[in-house]
Amino acid sequence: MLYAPTREGLDCRQDRESVYENHLRKNYRSAYTFAYRLTGNASEAEDLVQETFLRAFRFFNRYDDRLPFSSWLYRIMANAHIDMVRRRGRIKTTPLEGNGPDGEGTWDLPDYEAAPDRVMLRGCLEEPVQKGLLAMTPEFRTAVLLADVEGLAYDEVAAIMGTSVGTVRSRIHRGRKQLRHYLVKHAPKIYGGMAREL
Repeated sequence: MLYAPTREGLDCRQDRESVYENHLRKNYRSAYTFAYRLTGNASEAEDLVQETFLRAFRFFNRYDDRLPFSSWLYRIMANAHIDMVRRRGRIKTTPLEGNGPDGEGTWDLPDYEAAPDRVMLRGCLEEPVQKGLLAMTPEFRTAVLLADVEGLAYDEVAAIMGTSVGTVRSRIHRGRKQLRHYLVKHAPKIYGGMAREL
């Protein structure tokens, strides 16, 4: 026997969707920026944001509205990013040369470096810093971004990453050290003064 949804059930679902969409509007820009910092790539950041928003919608009934939505969203994004990194390790790639649409030549790919969002983000984080972040261990990068860029407290970072505050402190310390080493080595003219902190 099929049951038609009640009016009360429809109103509740519409209210839930409305609240969810309102949260997304308020948090889209910061979510994309965080995703870009995690991935270092515009198209991967878009994929990560889309996957995060899908998961957030699917599990929105578990969201506790007494807590900041952004923290809950960052936790979902951090987990989605780890899943994407793990999947990438299992996916084989093939070169595009000789595989163009006509069977010869190469594909014409868009230049993501020229995209306006890349230019805007370049102003937020200098290129050596972004490259340094991408060179870090993913767990360290996530902890450093949440604490140092997003300005979250260690206990908030621990809740997002699903770990203890002690582990977060360790990841942030080691992540900062990895970033300093990278910057001193790859951009000594700009960041050479950091060497004494190592």
